[in-house]
Amino acid sequence: MPSFTHTPFEVTCPPELTAGAVPERYPVVIVGAGPIGLALAIDLALKGVASVVLDDNDVVSVGSRAICWAKRSLEIFDRLGVADRMLAKGVTWKVGRLFHRDREVYNFDLLPEAGHKMPAFINLQQYYVEQYLVDRCRDFPDLIDLRFRNKVVALRQQGDGARLSVETPFGAYDLTADWLMACDGSRSPLRTIMGLTFSGRLFEERFLIADIRLEDELFASGEAERHFWFEPPFHEGQSALLHKQPDNIYRIDLQLGWDADPVEEKQPEKVLPRIRAIVGDRPFELDWVSVYTFQCRRLDRFVHGRVVFVGDSAHVVSPFGARGGNGGMHDIDNLGWKLAAVVQGKAPETLIESYNEERVHGADENIAHSANATNFMTPKTEMERIFRDEVLRLAADAPFARRLVNSGRLSLPCSLEGLSLQTPCDADAPVKPGTVLPDAPLLKGNRSTWLLNEIGGEFCLLTTERDRPMSHGLPMVQIAADASAGDDCLIDLDGHAFKRLGQGFTYLVRPDQHIAAAFVAPSVNDIATAHQRALGGGR
Repeated sequence: MPSFTHTPFEVTCPPELTAGAVPERYPVVIVGAGPIGLALAIDLALKGVASVVLDDNDVVSVGSRAICWAKRSLEIFDRLGVADRMLAKGVTWKVGRLFHRDREVYNFDLLPEAGHKMPAFINLQQYYVEQYLVDRCRDFPDLIDLRFRNKVVALRQQGDGARLSVETPFGAYDLTADWLMACDGSRSPLRTIMGLTFSGRLFEERFLIADIRLEDELFASGEAERHFWFEPPFHEGQSALLHKQPDNIYRIDLQLGWDADPVEEKQPEKVLPRIRAIVGDRPFELDWVSVYTFQCRRLDRFVHGRVVFVGDSAHVVSPFGARGGNGGMHDIDNLGWKLAAVVQGKAPETLIESYNEERVHGADENIAHSANATNFMTPKTEMERIFRDEVLRLAADAPFARRLVNSGRLSLPCSLEGLSLQTPCDADAPVKPGTVLPDAPLLKGNRSTWLLNEIGGEFCLLTTERDRPMSHGLPMVQIAADASAGDDCLIDLDGHAFKRLGQGFTYLVRPDQHIAAAFVAPSVNDIATAHQRALGGGR
């Protein structure tokens, strides 16, 4: 099966450079056509907000890069309309195995619970994800203006927007954005132009990524898994990670140590013997190689006036735990509805500040998990190494020790409980304000559906109460045990929804499917107050 073919996108002359054109002002300009920038453009388009997407390249990314897409990100991609293609192409996995030297310490199942539409993880190369997102953007020709080989070279903020200077093969032009979204990656040119720097930790550790094409199956179970080794026999004294991707591509991560020369380590004469030590005499082809340095850093703030930093331009983490690309998807999920509400005049501009509050909180959680994994994987003192090895010895038989093993805490959405948009809950609701609404299979009329496919993109009320509360004009979704409750109810035939949501509760659900408030028999005023708060209207 052939690898992905990198076909350049069409590069067209921007309207600002056509005869008689007048430089335009746009409500939203997005810099960066990676997964995060493209996903944000689609999210805005679904809400009726137009954007211009500028990228200095004309092809999708080279190399697999972000490959592990977690359940929550897949739920977001599903709302954006690309999850079906991702699932069809991606490699689904949920079993992870952890080894110390040549001994399997233990294994785990990431999604043992039934009744979820999305799997725990799929592996899919970033270039496929970007291609699917570009194709989806083409479904919104009047709302998404994709401009490839448009490089931003200067930026000047003004009170009600940002002025950009852009270079293209057709010449240079300027444009103004009411809101500028910096989705331009870990080396963010916009961050450099604005003189902003990351704070955090740069770890003295380097890893090699190698993508290899291999026709043989490397997993004894015959199913795709995640394998992580501490001090593997094929790479003594270091650590290693193995994943499978589509097209018979395997991702191998190998710890190199701080003294390794990044340029030298990418040379075939250095890489090939390391790979052969893992795969033996099986024939393989080298598909892509990179060397990266562990770092856990972020901007102090993600919102700077009318410029908002999203994804890797705002924060970077070590790759173990798949918190980079997934964290960026959580960013756009948090930001898209807020930006749309502000642009459309439905919420005050201060709502954008809640993106900074909530996603700095999320980035700090990801950074903490990533830093802890790095410390466990690469002990720097003899005592740290003794502790790690003893934990690994005990983990084979002692469940308490398994909780201490850290080869990367895999990506999960953070809770926003206690932050400014959420209304504290007096009721003992199973789903707390700030957490993501759990999915569940349901019946809608005579067809099957999923809860998260029925909710999202706008505020709504979700109730499991027998008597519907007054909705304050918000869309209402009611879950019942059988059709006797009404023809417009969603029916919970398997009991998953009631088990997860409880019976007799009403939830105010944000457009990003986070719970804003939970009630028992709320009044119209209760709902109105919580809704106003969730739109940035204060406590």
